[in-house]
Amino acid sequence: MDILLLERLVPEALAWLESRHSVECRPELATDPIALRRAVYNAQAVVLPRKVVVTQEFLDFAPLLKAVARLHVSTDNTDLEACRDRKVRVIQATTANVRSNAEYLLAALLMLFRRGMSASLNGDRHADIRIGRELNGSVVGIFGLGPTAHTLAVMLHALGAKLIGYDPAVHYTAPLWSRLRIQPVSLPELMAQSDAVSVQMMYASRYRGFVNDKVLAYCKPAQVWVGISRSHVFEPAALAQALTDGRIAAAMLDGAEAGFASRGTPLHELTNLHLTPRLGSHTREARLRASWYVAHRIHDTLANPRATGFDQLASAPMEFDTVGASVGVSNGAQFIIR
Repeated sequence: MDILLLERLVPEALAWLESRHSVECRPELATDPIALRRAVYNAQAVVLPRKVVVTQEFLDFAPLLKAVARLHVSTDNTDLEACRDRKVRVIQATTANVRSNAEYLLAALLMLFRRGMSASLNGDRHADIRIGRELNGSVVGIFGLGPTAHTLAVMLHALGAKLIGYDPAVHYTAPLWSRLRIQPVSLPELMAQSDAVSVQMMYASRYRGFVNDKVLAYCKPAQVWVGISRSHVFEPAALAQALTDGRIAAAMLDGAEAGFASRGTPLHELTNLHLTPRLGSHTREARLRASWYVAHRIHDTLANPRATGFDQLASAPMEFDTVGASVGVSNGAQFIIR
């Protein structure tokens, strides 16, 4: 077996790989660590879901492994140092979900600005009419300049929103702000001036609890919040208080970590907090882009000894491939455009 899939690719990409390599699809192994260790022993490449963590111990059970691939973005579930030492290529379809996440954030903003729609979607055809708001003319705070923010900014400008922004890792003089037509402001200013806040900040451990009582004290009353960043960026008690006292009218967050709003936590009973299970990245188009990127990179790694390519990655502080490509179609065939 060349390739072990614990997460399925789209059928076209899977067929393309199967015509070139021996491929085995075993998604059930994601919940069976012992069976996974046996299966990975003979694999040269694996495609893993988020919940499967790659550690030094995992690699010890995979002596032939040349590539670890994922259809999503994350580094905290992969020991990059161990992969570097073992010359295992780490492949992630980093930007495959940018468009789908941006559309999710836009949809969430529109829903929260027209909260009366949710009652109808839940089957209440005679719900009370609630006065909504329009994005046109509203001030939207862009909290974090992750890749999704670049696409979201274009969408919001087209709808007539005014954009202000803050990112703790991007200086206010950086040219990126002007390219995205976002006015950089301080964090207190972003909180005080925004009618809505979109959070897509790239997460690092130093940002755990970054959105806390001190930050939320500056909130413009009745703000709405949407986000795709890891929920660790929020201090749960502070967010719960802001959702309770009216500083935040409603929030919709995608992909919160387990326990974030579970029973017994301050957020559990709040009806104006809406959590979705990573819906932002789950579209047919995003899956297509990610599948083809991963398929091509795995094939390159296995077919070309140099593409196992640790020496090509050695100058990077974190050795993993990212997608900088889009998928095209020519005469019915899929190919990668770089």
